[in-house]
Amino acid sequence: MPDTRVSPQALIEEYTRDRPRSRAAFERASRVLPGGLTHDVRAFTPFLPYIARAAGARKWDLDGHAYVDYAMGHGALILGHAHPAIVEAVARQVALGTHPGANHLLEVEWAERIRSLVPGAELVRFTSSGTEATLLALRLARAATGRPKVARFQGHFHGWHDAVVRGQSPPWDDLPPGVPPSAERETVVLPADLAAAERALRDDPEIGVVIVEPSGASWGTVPLAPGFLAGLRALTAERGVCLVLDEVITGFRWAPGGAQQRYGIRADLVTMAKIVAGGLPGGAVAGRRDLLEPVGLPGDARGRVPHPGTFNANPLTAAAGTACLDLVADPAVQRGCDRRAADLRAGLNEVLRRRGIRGAAYGESSTFHLAFDPRIAPGEPASLAALSAEELKRERRRPLQAALSLAMLLEGVHLFTLGGFLSTAHGEAELAQTVDALDRAVERCEGLLPR
Repeated sequence: MPDTRVSPQALIEEYTRDRPRSRAAFERASRVLPGGLTHDVRAFTPFLPYIARAAGARKWDLDGHAYVDYAMGHGALILGHAHPAIVEAVARQVALGTHPGANHLLEVEWAERIRSLVPGAELVRFTSSGTEATLLALRLARAATGRPKVARFQGHFHGWHDAVVRGQSPPWDDLPPGVPPSAERETVVLPADLAAAERALRDDPEIGVVIVEPSGASWGTVPLAPGFLAGLRALTAERGVCLVLDEVITGFRWAPGGAQQRYGIRADLVTMAKIVAGGLPGGAVAGRRDLLEPVGLPGDARGRVPHPGTFNANPLTAAAGTACLDLVADPAVQRGCDRRAADLRAGLNEVLRRRGIRGAAYGESSTFHLAFDPRIAPGEPASLAALSAEELKRERRRPLQAALSLAMLLEGVHLFTLGGFLSTAHGEAELAQTVDALDRAVERCEGLLPR
């Protein structure tokens, strides 16, 4: 067999040479978009492919290359790209109008679907994104408790507004440029440790709300310890602190009722986006009636929490969201995606064991992550316990991981930050292609990955 090993620079040159139309599109974008991008996570060397169309579990770029997709709308597309039921719902509504500037029945039907699925969803308020959903949830919680501080956990992602950006990435206490120093005083960043959370809630009476990703940091990149969520629920309830579960990723993916249903816990407020909107722009906050009612008070009422938003519950998103929730209400959807993800993780780990690569595929529900480190036994997720939360969080930014992601693109697989999401459209053929792609990508990256 010929030696297929190449350097990272050779990978970049091969990729760029074979994608002249995507390269031209990126050069064009760089003249009008900061960095040529519209989302931080799409920063990639030399550039991500420009996609012309997508269907099911696959997508095709401007140069005609096909990819098995694991970005899946950043986790929004549990039914795959261009699902017929969602396409039909959006096409039907777009002919009826995109923005009536008034109430419409779809917003009511959409909220009713959410209330029927999400535990504790007594009332629902729509937003236009997941970031807006967490922003509103924190405002509602502070209004109810009268306490100004937010507690959050290291590495957990809740959007990009000022109250949640501190603690997203190591070093945990850094504030991005443009965020006022007051954000540091009003946000308490904690390790995902119950003893630390107990001390913070005991010692700081100004903490009124705790927000957490129920999957662990960055959709499970850093998993939570067993029992952590139940313990956190007990701690917050004991001290009258609102618990916000950020289910932007886990909502309707971990179970029809999200992580609350899967883990048997009940938050005060739940934030949602992605799947709740059927893959279109949109989000929601659901939870206790007394916490959400201040949004709906008359404009001059004392205690009202204002919440405008031109595209809240817009009819196109409501149509897509309602169609999607009708399908994901069947737990067979989540069970099937979970089973295929487990099969994929097993296949990827077999490649790493056979090739003696010190790395592992891991994850929960219908997700997977890849991590590489000399302390990881080849293909053995249990040995990830040797890595700290900070090390796991940094995994996706290391040069060797970038080389592997590029090699996987050359092999026809698009990973999402060295992992991904499965959908109902991913079948045996896609899984087999992905496992084979990793085998060839590891060979391309020989010498870069730890042994």
